[in-house]
This record gives sequence, structure tokens and C-alpha cells, in this order.
Amino acid sequence: MSGGPTRIDPAEVRATLKAAGLRARHGLSQNFLADADVLDAILAEADPGPGGRVLEIGPGLGLLTGALLGAGAAVTAVELDRGLAGFLRERFEGALGDGQLTLIEGDALDQDLGSLLTPPYDVVANLPYHITSPILHALLGTPPRPRRAVLMVQREVGERITAAPGKMSYLSVFVQYHARARVAFLVPPTAFEPAPAVDSAVIVVEPFDADDRLDPETEDGLWRLVQAAFRERRKMIHNVLSRQLPVDASRVAEALTAAEIDPDRRPQTLAVGEWLRLRETLGPIGEDRRGRGKGEH
Repeated sequence: MSGGPTRIDPAEVRATLKAAGLRARHGLSQNFLADADVLDAILAEADPGPGGRVLEIGPGLGLLTGALLGAGAAVTAVELDRGLAGFLRERFEGALGDGQLTLIEGDALDQDLGSLLTPPYDVVANLPYHITSPILHALLGTPPRPRRAVLMVQREVGERITAAPGKMSYLSVFVQYHARARVAFLVPPTAFEPAPAVDSAVIVVEPFDADDRLDPETEDGLWRLVQAAFRERRKMIHNVLSRQLPVDASRVAEALTAAEIDPDRRPQTLAVGEWLRLRETLGPIGEDRRGRGKGEH
């Protein structure tokens, strides 16, 4: 690996960008980490080791990349920005040459992420905030899933992902069905250059074993049910499901009773286990009234 910045602060990030003829692109949610303490805290959660395989999404100027390589990890990094990809190829020429680093220039949303490296693997990333939800769906929705994901996300999104019943959303249910998720720590805007307008959070997502999952067809029914309910998240669940699903009100009422769920509760109050019970008691849903056979993830 060739040398990088000797300091980690906003001024050094600005100088590095200027020297390379680059700039932060707002449209790509580019906010570069510029705080050594935050970097150390991310590495403590990720715990990379020699020979471990790590997927990094949006490596930017390579601050996190260099730390992962320094810990001995084999890193596969996906970078959309052509200028940054060129910068990374120059900075990490040695690691690319010896195979410790694989750099993929392209959109992470266009990649089959699980096929980019051999399991088991971890994900460590300062995610562009506008792709957090689709990236989580890509990482968790199909195997092989990562062993652990340590992700920098917008604070509001991190809190939504890890929310307890009462503040649940479709994304909360999806992630918590697949994995244990927690907010590890919060990160202020001053830790980045340029500083974003919002606070950030590092979340840790640890997928459950594969044998804990429903079969694909049954799981699709679960997501149709959950998505239908969250179209009107603040309405009573009995009324919402009767309106949003091709199921009559009496069948919805019977299913809620069998699942021991009060029909006056709101969708945001249900835990993952309650959604699983309701899917089972409701049974097959049939063709969607809106002309969709599958829920939108």
C-alpha cells in the first residue's frame, strides 16, 4: 500500500481532494470521514483480522480502506465515482498488485454483492445515505449474507432500523427479521468533510442463521402483509389490512384473534414475532387488489 494522508482532519481531506483534482459530490452523498477517533471506533466494532474478507461500499478517499488493509483484511471495495476510483488505484497500487485489495468501479446497486467475495465475509462501510435501504435489502434479502455489517448511516435511519415496537417501520421489520441490529454509537457532522446537515450513526447488523428463515414463497407473503399494513402505519391494523389486502374483514379479524393481536393496534406497534404469527394465521393472501402479486421491498 502506498502512503496516504498523515493527518485525519477536514483540512487534510480538503487538501487531498484539491491535490487530486476532486471534489465532494452532493448528488452522490459524498461526505468523507475526517475523524481518527470515529475511525478507531468503527474498526473496534468491525474487528478485522488477517485473512478476513471485507466488502466496503463507497470507499471514497480510502481512509477506512487503508485501516482495513493495515489490519490484514482482504478488501473488496466498490466505488461509483470514476475520479475517486482512479485516486484509490494510485494510492493502493501495492495492495491491488498483491491481491489484498480488489477495486470494483461501478454502482453498488448494480452488483450482486454476495457474489463479489467468498463467504464468510463482513461488510464495513460509510454508506452514501441515499442508498442505505436498497443496500440493506441487497445484503440481507438473498444469500450469501454477511457475517456482520458495520455501517455508517444517517442517525434517523439507524434509529428507524433498530427501533423497538411502537416506532417500527417496514425497514425495521425487514432488517430485524433477518438480523440482530443495534446502534453502536452516534457521529456528529463535524466528523466529516464536508459536514452533512444531519447526525450520523454507526449500526451493527448481524444476520441470523439461514435455518431461522421462512421459505421464499412464505417470506414473500410476509412482506406483502407487512408492506400493506405500513401503507397506513398510524391506522388500526384491522382496518388497514381489510382495505389494503384482497382479504375480507371477517378473515382479518379471525387471523388477528388467532395471533393474539388486538385489532385496534397500529402497525408500528407490532414486533417481528407478531408479524410472523399473523402471516401464519392469515394464510395465503391471493392476488393484490392493486394489481401486484408481490410486496415492494
